[in-house]
Amino acid sequence: MGLEKLEDIVDIPYPQHPHCATVLVLDTSASMSGNKIAELNEGLRILTDELKEDDLAVKRIDLAVITFGKGVELVRPFTGISAFDPPELIAGGYTPMGEAILEAVRVVEERKAEYRTIGTDYYRPWIFLITDGQPTDMRKGDETWEKVIEAVHGGEKDHKFLFWALGVDQANMTLLREISPAGRTPLMLKEAKWAEMFLWLSKSLSQISDSRIGEQISLENPVGPEGWGVIQL
Repeated sequence: MGLEKLEDIVDIPYPQHPHCATVLVLDTSASMSGNKIAELNEGLRILTDELKEDDLAVKRIDLAVITFGKGVELVRPFTGISAFDPPELIAGGYTPMGEAILEAVRVVEERKAEYRTIGTDYYRPWIFLITDGQPTDMRKGDETWEKVIEAVHGGEKDHKFLFWALGVDQANMTLLREISPAGRTPLMLKEAKWAEMFLWLSKSLSQISDSRIGEQISLENPVGPEGWGVIQL
């Protein structure tokens, strides 16, 4: 063990490049059956294909996927884009959103520790939540709720990550607004705009990979006239 290089112990491709850990937290509960889960699967393929066309994103974006439906599962641990294989998701079960968010925060912190272990610089990670309902594993004010609020709001305040929430169909937007950090209002996906949303996500991650750490970048407005999202008041 003493003769092994740190790069061999912590498997991170292109460690000389700064990395952006991005975790997708995806609702795969029974209500996502049919067209929605099909669109989600196609969106993952679009995201992967687009990022693989970007030479810098291939070296700098690490992608993970957590699903919540029949339990919470890390279906894809953090993987460099060149080796990332999008999963084929199946809908079923309930909506343990609270546990899934806490798992996302955990794996992000674990990934950042791995970067630090081998001396790899990193951008502020992204946590991107997509849901069409409301959690079945927490209620406002209970222990899990308080842990989620503390993790998300505290993590944003301390610049540990960026948290995005996207509602689909009958998502509880009031609840998503309470979970979301101040200054980042959750968005509702416009009907049939799945592909546009995943293209926006790939473009945004490409912009990050082409920037300097700490640099302010202007992302394309997702709620513009041609955008994929709307703000529900």
